[in-house]
Amino acid sequence: MNSNPIQIDVLIVGAGAAGLMCAIEAAKRGRKTLIIDHANKPGKKILMSGGGRCNFTNYHVSPDKYLSHNPHFCKSALSRYTQWDFINLVKKHGVAFHEKTLGQLFCDHTSKDILNMLLEECRIAGVTIQLNETIDSIQQLDNNLFNVKSNQGEYRTQSLVIATGGLSIPTMGASPFGYKIAAQFNIKVWPTRAGLVPVTLQPDDKEKYISLSGISNDSLTSSNGKSFRENILFTHRGLSGPAVLQISNYWQPGDEIKINLLPDKDLISLFKSAQKQFPNRSLKEFLAEHFVKRLVGIFITPELGQKPLQAFTLAAFSEIALAFHEWSVKPNGTEGYRTAEVTLGGVDCNAISSKTMGSNTIKGLYFIGEVLDVTGWLGGYNFQWAWSSGWAAGQVV
Repeated sequence: MNSNPIQIDVLIVGAGAAGLMCAIEAAKRGRKTLIIDHANKPGKKILMSGGGRCNFTNYHVSPDKYLSHNPHFCKSALSRYTQWDFINLVKKHGVAFHEKTLGQLFCDHTSKDILNMLLEECRIAGVTIQLNETIDSIQQLDNNLFNVKSNQGEYRTQSLVIATGGLSIPTMGASPFGYKIAAQFNIKVWPTRAGLVPVTLQPDDKEKYISLSGISNDSLTSSNGKSFRENILFTHRGLSGPAVLQISNYWQPGDEIKINLLPDKDLISLFKSAQKQFPNRSLKEFLAEHFVKRLVGIFITPELGQKPLQAFTLAAFSEIALAFHEWSVKPNGTEGYRTAEVTLGGVDCNAISSKTMGSNTIKGLYFIGEVLDVTGWLGGYNFQWAWSSGWAAGQVV
């Protein structure tokens, strides 16, 4: 252990998206910058994201795609370092990418391309990255410098940046470290919960729908005044897929989720015309034109399915249509941090400067990325928050 602490201008805890971005910007300004991380590799979440293709930003980034107790907080950073700025960096490094759906940008080849780009920028700027390093204690000294002790040494730094992320995907090394540091310095932390996460069903519903496991269906999901139109996926525990992950951020325990399984069409008008043209066609055959057979089998009884269309009154059919257009489920809960893509809640943005990401009360202490109470939609929005908040802090640390 060093008897003399190593002097560092900027010490960043966390070698993820936000930490790397902040380090690049700080080091470009001539600041002696060190990143330390307890993991054995930098950017682990970058590597696994987007199914290994890294959904690194979105064409449609805007503040209304983010959840926070302070909805205005994200505006400053997002407007000063935009998706277009990051896209320019990606192009500068020759990383091939494409738009998948809804403005979501993915690497053509592998998420390693984004990580390698950031590590190359770190190398050019002169950033030092130390891995397998855990912090034992952090203290602020009388001269406002921070004394940081780790299992590998002791540091003195003017600027301490917490970029430790949230609690999602503990197998990737997620930890509550950042929240503990905030608490140590009397900075409020909003309660956290899993976000962008599959939901589980009540035991009866789970049993009822388990045979649909593996089926995906283009749907409109709604809860608490928010709606998302994308695929849902039936799983052996409940529901997943992009539309469900999106709505999970707005769903609260005890609430229902309404799902329209045929959002572009009106089953009643389809039924009316089919009844005229093909009165002898069975209900089951008619519904099978619009839904997977297994799904039809769950929503209507076999006896009902055998009946010809001409046997139904409009009122009777309206009830059937409602089951598909306004299917309602009351989830039992979510799958939790194990599979969650993000963490809702976190360090209170009212305690942080939206311009610098610095604490309003503790000089030299900064929080960036997912550790803050800012959570984006699915589709590259959370990475953009990491780039933007990391960039903003990097200009001043």
